[in-house]
Amino acid sequence: MRGVIVTADDFGLHERVNQAVAQAHREGVLTCASLMVGASAAYEAVKIARELPGLRVGLHLVLTDGVASLPQFSIPDLVDARGSFEGSMFENGVRFFFLQGVRRQLANEIHAQFKAFAATGLELDHVNVHKHFHLHPTVLALILEIGPQFGMRAMRLPREMRGSLFLRPWVAFMKKRLDDAGIAYNDWVAGIAATGRMDEAALLALLAKAPEGVLEIYCHPATKGAPLTPSMRDYRHADELAALCSPRVTRAIESTGAMHGGFADVFGHARTPEPAT
Repeated sequence: MRGVIVTADDFGLHERVNQAVAQAHREGVLTCASLMVGASAAYEAVKIARELPGLRVGLHLVLTDGVASLPQFSIPDLVDARGSFEGSMFENGVRFFFLQGVRRQLANEIHAQFKAFAATGLELDHVNVHKHFHLHPTVLALILEIGPQFGMRAMRLPREMRGSLFLRPWVAFMKKRLDDAGIAYNDWVAGIAATGRMDEAALLALLAKAPEGVLEIYCHPATKGAPLTPSMRDYRHADELAALCSPRVTRAIESTGAMHGGFADVFGHARTPEPAT
C-alpha cells in the first residue's frame, strides 16, 4: 500500500457528527473530514477544523438529499420552497443531462458551494459528492470546470473492491476524466457496500486484505443519539466512531507501512499546518 486516507463524510450535518470528527481525529485514525457547507452545523464544524490543524478538510458537495446553498428563487428547478433538493437522483440526472436551464442552475449551485468553502479559509484537501453523484457525467464535468478555480487538486474515486458491476463503466469514465484533468484520486475506496456499518470488525477485515495503491476509507461517525436523518435510520454511527478510536485499528493501519494522512499528504501537495491559536 502507498497510502491510507480515513475520511468522515457529512461534517457539519449535526453537532454530534462534529463531536465525533474531533474525537476520532484526536484519539484515533481519522485524517480527513468532508464538509457540508450548507448544513446546519457547518459553522461549528469550521471552528473545530481550525482548532485541529492536522485534520484535512474537503468539500462534500450536496446536490441531493439535503439543503442547497443558494436561495430557492435562484435555483427554482432544483429545490422546493424550503430550499431542499427535490426529485430522485435518476430523475434529476436526466434533467441535468438534457435541460440546459437546469444545468445552468446546477453549475451556479456547485460554484456557490465551492465559494462557501473558500470563505472558510480552510485549505481544500479534496472534493466528493453526497451519494456519489459525481459519477454523473454532467455533475463531474461541472466540478472539473469549477473546482480548479478554487484550488481543487484531488477527488474521491468511488471504486470499491468487488464493487457493483453496474458502476464499473461510470467509474472508468470518471477515472479517465480525472487523469485528463490532472486531478489526483484514490485507487480504491471502502465504505459503499457497508455504508453506515464500518465498525471495528469491518475495518480490521478490510485492512487485513488491503489492496495496493491508495485506499480511502470513508465512514459516518457520530456520538450516540437518534437517527440523524431518515435515510440514516439504520446507520450505526457510534459503532463507527468506536472503530475509528480503536487501538486495534490503529495498529492495523500502522502495520501496512503506508502513508496515513489526507489527500494532500498522500499526493504531496500539503502545506505545513499552522498551530491553532
